[in-house]
Amino acid sequence: MQPTIYQPLKEAKRIKVFIPYDLTLIRDAIKKMDSSFWHPHQKLWSVINTAQNFEELKNICGEGNYTIKKDIRFTPVPSVTLSEQALDALFELEKALVLKQYSNSSIQVYKKMFSVFLGKFMHRNLKDVTKEDIEGFVYELIKKSKISESYQNQLINAIKAYYEHALKMPREYYDIQRPKKAVSIPNVLSKEEVLNILESPKNIKHKAILYTIYGSGLRISELLNLRISDVHSKDGYLFIKDSKGKKDRKTILPEQLLVLLRDYYKAYKPSYWLFEGQSGCKYSTASIRAVFRKAVKETNSNPWATVHTLRHSFATHCIENNINIRHLQNMLGHSSPKTTEIYTKTIEINNKTIKSPLDSLFKK
Repeated sequence: MQPTIYQPLKEAKRIKVFIPYDLTLIRDAIKKMDSSFWHPHQKLWSVINTAQNFEELKNICGEGNYTIKKDIRFTPVPSVTLSEQALDALFELEKALVLKQYSNSSIQVYKKMFSVFLGKFMHRNLKDVTKEDIEGFVYELIKKSKISESYQNQLINAIKAYYEHALKMPREYYDIQRPKKAVSIPNVLSKEEVLNILESPKNIKHKAILYTIYGSGLRISELLNLRISDVHSKDGYLFIKDSKGKKDRKTILPEQLLVLLRDYYKAYKPSYWLFEGQSGCKYSTASIRAVFRKAVKETNSNPWATVHTLRHSFATHCIENNINIRHLQNMLGHSSPKTTEIYTKTIEINNKTIKSPLDSLFKK
């Protein structure tokens, strides 16, 4: 048998590879690659998805001694040219969402998903399409295209938005069946990993960005939208304007972060945005991800971590430090305490932090 390298999709984070059991030399070489990871349930190895890693995998396996297969998680939903009537419906949806002050990114997602629906029903009067018709269409996509739960939810949200906001139909009429929600636990870094990542960048701006995301528990978009005036050093908080759900909030400004931000300000002297790009506009999402990815690689930290993992880690470490969950909810900007309570499942559990009754029995 030959090794099999799975050609990753463009947005995939990992390259997966199957190594037959008897090919120990190849397996040992892949183990030594940065970011290599073993998936016990899939019986596959993986590394971070880069062109360099893909070429290195081919070199390790040896020319002509491997097979490349497409890593297809689902069959892409075919796109069709929309009719004039369908384009009018798409415009009506966009107008309704703009009037409701949805963000531009949300509007684009809704339009993309609704276009999939229109591809199926554009030759019918959309007012005559029933709940059963829609559920049958979604069922077909699940069976044929293997769409994910998030794709299914986004599609249903777009359909409901059209009927409820554009056509003003009652919400109950289009109460469409949704997938059972998976209860997943956020990925979290250890305190040691976080410290190593924060200290990795040599550039003070890069360091200040990572410090701010972790130290105040921010999303990337919230960091990018921080203004100089949002740093309230005397009162010890950051003001977050128009975060997710168009909500303003305050979050903590740690003393260590404040010291670093003052040094950063002296070095870069930003004019309006706290973190500016070269032209004076907001710093870019891609640049922040590149800074974080470099820090993860240099410190040999959890390869599955993303920038958002710093926010998850902030929340988890706050709970481990016995921060009041109501205060944490406010700092994170969660509408419901149930969202915040998920972090109680991510606290470190081992025989150093918790004592089992078994150990107590033998101590007695």
